Amino acid sequence: MSRATQLAALAEEVVGCRRCPRLVEWRERVAAEKVARFADQDYWGKPAPGFGDPDAGALALGLAPAAHGANRTGRNFTGDRSGDFLYAAMHRTGFANQPTSIAADDGLALSGIWVSAVNRCAPPENKPSPVERDNCLPFLAREISLLTELHVIVAMGSFAWDGALRAMAVLGHAVKPKPRFGHGAEAILGSLSIVGCFHPSQQNTFTGKLTPAMLDAVLTRAQNIA
Repeated sequence: MSRATQLAALAEEVVGCRRCPRLVEWRERVAAEKVARFADQDYWGKPAPGFGDPDAGALALGLAPAAHGANRTGRNFTGDRSGDFLYAAMHRTGFANQPTSIAADDGLALSGIWVSAVNRCAPPENKPSPVERDNCLPFLAREISLLTELHVIVAMGSFAWDGALRAMAVLGHAVKPKPRFGHGAEAILGSLSIVGCFHPSQQNTFTGKLTPAMLDAVLTRAQNIA
């Protein structure tokens, strides 16, 4: 099978997963109850698979779908403020054909990058448990192994940094001592580099902890590595 076909098969498996009872209950309740501003929309309410360019040299990795973002739209970093910030930067740096990601059918196309998350279901308070994290890790490890042109993972936030390290350990590339997360930090595991980036959450972008220039610099570094 082609790389794209294998990634599509993995996506189908991800979407059908019901391994974590707490997360299944939460994502489906959020999808049913909705919020007022999205009351007229149909929510996805299932795990959000990775997406992007199957020949990607870079992987942008987040924590998990947002309750009213990817849990609503079905596509990671789509339909929320974090995604607005991220895809605008991807467009500026040449990874995306447009600066916005609103819905799964909005015409967004990525080149040279794949977007995914450590956890595929929206967790309450954005906090998966260690067991829920570990239940999802095999999906990330398989995704990384299928992205055979991959050279760099951009870990957005400490949770994504830790998840990337754990997934690489599953693939036989554990390192000790554990590299510490930081914005712009880099670690090399086997043939892959991991680059740290503050998460593009409103908490970081509204306070100036993460600026457009800082995110552009990380994505440009990823391009250079890839």
